Amino acid sequence: MHIMEGFLPVEWAVFWSILSVPVVVWGFFKIRKLFAESPEMKMSVALAGAFIFVLSSLKLPSVTGSSSHPTGTGASTILHGVAITSVLCTIVLVFQALLLAHGGITTLGANIFSMGIAGPFVGWLAYRGMMRAKLGLVPTVFATAFLANFSAYIVTALQLALAFPTAGSVMTSFITFFGIFAVTQIPLAVVEGVLFIMFFDYLARTRPDLLKGKLNLRPKDSNAPVKAVEA
Repeated sequence: MHIMEGFLPVEWAVFWSILSVPVVVWGFFKIRKLFAESPEMKMSVALAGAFIFVLSSLKLPSVTGSSSHPTGTGASTILHGVAITSVLCTIVLVFQALLLAHGGITTLGANIFSMGIAGPFVGWLAYRGMMRAKLGLVPTVFATAFLANFSAYIVTALQLALAFPTAGSVMTSFITFFGIFAVTQIPLAVVEGVLFIMFFDYLARTRPDLLKGKLNLRPKDSNAPVKAVEA
């Protein structure tokens, strides 16, 4: 899902950077406030960042100038929201661009927007809706992780289509990119959803206190009954 170094025209690289910067700055302030009020949350943020780094580093070839991979943003979206997730993605993307030749500095803004902002935002909307509906851990976690991944690749396809319209048609280009991405990204999104179900199920059974207020846990989800919470 990363757009590779030098692939976007400069005007689009600047455009996506301008859209991404305010959210990332907001996220830095939120992390600073979170750590000041709850220093014990540093481990949770670090764990969420580790998921993003490890999963997003699993690169599979896709369309020319891009790649497909899990995003790993589902856990951070549930535990910390979109703004903090955007900061974690920024750190990961800079590290990957400089040391792993994955993505790039010139396309950093576009990659942050698709993977760290747009995808998590859609996942967060699904998460909030399912929390309000008081659905259980499995559907909530799967929908959040799946949509955070799936939406990011849709936005990436749009970014490429806007930069490289086919015969002047953005829609034609979008359909082309969308179709090529779908071959690898949909199965990856499903796998990511299942992986995070396993992770959150483990937390629910061993440390349900960490998920209080984050998920609607049923008695069967943990070793001790935990009251369902409002979103």
